[in-house]
Amino acid sequence: MLVWLAPVFVFGIVVFVHELGHFLAAKAFGVYAPRFSIGFGPAIAHWRRGETEYRVGVLPLGGYVRMASRLDEAASALEGGGESGPPPDGEGYDPNAMVPFGPKPVPENRWFESKSLGARLAIMVAGVTMNMLLGWVINVALVKNYARELTPRVSEVVAGRPAAAAGVQVGDSIVSVDGTPVTTKGDFVDSVSSRPGLPVQVGLLRHGTPVSVSITPVADTATDPSTGKVIHVGRVGLAATVDSSPIPIGRALRDGTRATVSMAGLVFTSLQQLATRKASVADLAGPVGIAQASVQAARQGADMIFFLIALLSVNLAVFNLLPIPILDGGQIVVQIVEAVRGEPLTDRAREMVARVGLAFILLLFLTVTFNDLKRLIVGIAGGHAG
Repeated sequence: MLVWLAPVFVFGIVVFVHELGHFLAAKAFGVYAPRFSIGFGPAIAHWRRGETEYRVGVLPLGGYVRMASRLDEAASALEGGGESGPPPDGEGYDPNAMVPFGPKPVPENRWFESKSLGARLAIMVAGVTMNMLLGWVINVALVKNYARELTPRVSEVVAGRPAAAAGVQVGDSIVSVDGTPVTTKGDFVDSVSSRPGLPVQVGLLRHGTPVSVSITPVADTATDPSTGKVIHVGRVGLAATVDSSPIPIGRALRDGTRATVSMAGLVFTSLQQLATRKASVADLAGPVGIAQASVQAARQGADMIFFLIALLSVNLAVFNLLPIPILDGGQIVVQIVEAVRGEPLTDRAREMVARVGLAFILLLFLTVTFNDLKRLIVGIAGGHAG
């Protein structure tokens, strides 16, 4: 049963973190935010704390933060929450509160539009910043907790052979050969085997202290397993075992950062492939596909669930920065255009921009949902046929 709750958990975490970024930034800059909602439409649960109502909407396909604005009416209609407030004798009415919870008007200095361009852009970018941060934190944690550092450690040194002559000791960790990192015992063997009679610089770690020694492998004969021919290989006279240890925090930070950047790059690669027709819109997945992936990840363990959350969070961040109306990127463009013009766009212009953005998002949603349902039907049919 818990496995089937995975989509709710995955969607909820990603959306919550995104909206939390907007909300915290709005509060930091003094913008009145009367509503923080996860999901759209009528509320299935809601409670008020301070000047903000927190709610869970019936449609779990996103979320929003209501901010005081000169466009309250239009924004309210789009997000599905009336802002006229309860009647004076209604439930939730507070005679000392601002609209929509009471009779007091919202001061103009607490409107979103009253803030500087820098503050408005910071509020807009805060959502994607939080999503990127969430993805990065999860990636670092996954590397730190699940990845292992495999280091060859010297277990035997043969007296009179090149390794002993160079001063190699039992217990030394082999970290590099000629400056190239060594991560497996095979890396070291391959490096010295190919250099008979030629000196190699071997980097060691001895009781935590870096040590560098020069070893000249002696030529020895061996049989090539692929050809059966006798060949000359380099030998140094040592045996090694593989030491498994947790990844150091510094490397976890580095590898987690690289993984996050790679995830973001996948979005741009996918968009480029769609634009150049190297990929088809039929390959896109939507909510149903994500839900299926969440269930499959839950069956594989907590690490896969969190990996999926990191992937979706980074994808959402990058996608939201696209200059499409309604998305954060589109809103950022509108704010910059208005700042350059020195005056806000007309209500008609804003309405047209919103309509275009809404039409694009609706078309995208219908497309990916069709793709999801098509794959689902094909999968069911294939399962019955098999």
